Amino acid sequence: MVRRLLVYLLLDTSGSMKGAPVESIKLGIDNMLSSLKMDPFALENLNLSIITFDREVNETLPMTKLEGLVLPEMKANEINLSNLGMALEFLYRRCDQELIRSTSTTRGDWKPLLFLLSSKEPSDLAKYREIIPKVKSLGFRHIIACAAGLKANPDSLKLLTKKVVQLGNSDSHSFRQFFKWVSEIICKTLFPSESIWPYSAKI
Repeated sequence: MVRRLLVYLLLDTSGSMKGAPVESIKLGIDNMLSSLKMDPFALENLNLSIITFDREVNETLPMTKLEGLVLPEMKANEINLSNLGMALEFLYRRCDQELIRSTSTTRGDWKPLLFLLSSKEPSDLAKYREIIPKVKSLGFRHIIACAAGLKANPDSLKLLTKKVVQLGNSDSHSFRQFFKWVSEIICKTLFPSESIWPYSAKI
């Protein structure tokens, strides 16, 4: 049985991401996928899920093997609500179902990875705080959050993880560099040899 690496992208598609920012995110992810598909080991083992959140939560891409993966369409919502708590609750249920855990006789999946991109304070802050312990209990190898843009609040993201990147700009260059670094983290998880923190891409 192939030992999978499950990677979850949790992406803010609230009104603040409308237009150029969401298009830049799609371009950054597309470049990331092109790079990962050149790695035979990633091609065999990597599975990716994209969950978007604004007023609602959408499983934009169900957990899919990298080989043959096509990036789906993503659009930002007109309404500037960012229900990150709801998104993490959905993520918790999905990951709990999808992750194959190791037993005394069999090896399960690699510890999963979670990359979260947020552009503003969670609109459902109480739910966000409530779900954090459950998400952490899933045993992610890395939870890395990106506070994108001037309205993003890195302090709220630090309740979930100490690994928080802050991007001052929501432009194509910034997102391209960020997702290039994400692809490096994924590869180094499959071939652990170097430290992946702190964030080192040049923005």
